[in-house]
Amino acid sequence: MTTTPTPDPADLSMPAQAVLVEPADHPEPDAEEAKPGKKPSRGQLSDIWRRFRRNKLAMFGLVIVAILVVLAIFQPLIVPYDPYDQNLINTLQPPSAEHWFGTDVLGRDLFSGMLYGLKLALIVGLCTMIGSMTLGVVLGSIAGYRGRFADGFVMRVTDIFLAFPYLIGAILVVRTFGSGLTQVILALVLLGWPTAARLMRGQMLSLREAEYVEAARSIGASDTRIVTRHIMPNAIQPVFIYSFTGIGVAVVAMASLAYLGVGVPSDTPEWGRLINQGIEQVQVSGKDYLWMFPSAAICLTTLVFAFVSDGLRDALDPKLR
Repeated sequence: MTTTPTPDPADLSMPAQAVLVEPADHPEPDAEEAKPGKKPSRGQLSDIWRRFRRNKLAMFGLVIVAILVVLAIFQPLIVPYDPYDQNLINTLQPPSAEHWFGTDVLGRDLFSGMLYGLKLALIVGLCTMIGSMTLGVVLGSIAGYRGRFADGFVMRVTDIFLAFPYLIGAILVVRTFGSGLTQVILALVLLGWPTAARLMRGQMLSLREAEYVEAARSIGASDTRIVTRHIMPNAIQPVFIYSFTGIGVAVVAMASLAYLGVGVPSDTPEWGRLINQGIEQVQVSGKDYLWMFPSAAICLTTLVFAFVSDGLRDALDPKLR
């Protein structure tokens, strides 16, 4: 009696059909995963937006900021009068259907002047934010990554700029280079970058010895690539949040300069200039609107940018992810 030998999978001389093994049963794919239109998981930006939405004050601030930006962009189409148009017969008129915010001492429509001042405030705030953050990030990165002489030199220059009181330093710069919107932006950038540089330097010092930086350095990556591709994306968040907060600070600083008579030309309908003109009528009954409207605009603008900045700080905090 002969018996058929059991196929040995290790025996390479056996035919392929003899070594085939029945595949194990696999569970059916999940019906939800099998759908061709299934959306991928949320990315990092979606998580940041989800956390930002939970902050009610931040969302309120974002909505108001969006409205202010739209008003500033379409200001030439919205204003009922030319903000520079003077009508000495129609001076100091109270708020009415014809002039929503009344008229100033030169007969100019205050609502039109407020919208023009809004456009100037946002231009100065955004340009100051971009300029201060760019200069601070570059110098702070050099000081923090290079160290030694570069660090000492940049930090001593930073100390010199920080020694000047913000408003007095801005007045000095504007008086040196002349009045104008460009000069105001230059003054605020020169006085705003040192804090951004210090923040960036601190982040750079804490991250330049990280393991992923050492790994990039070990495979021959250049210093420029290490800083721009590996360190800066992880270090720039606090600098960005501070710079965004600086928009409100720049708006207040610009209004303060205009109130003191420096910065923009004297005939420009800027918020600080409007407050200065309204203060002269503060003791005249019924003329409080001259300084109350521009003062409320400055407070509202500064407050909503602070709300958005706080929301960004909480949304970008890695400890909350």
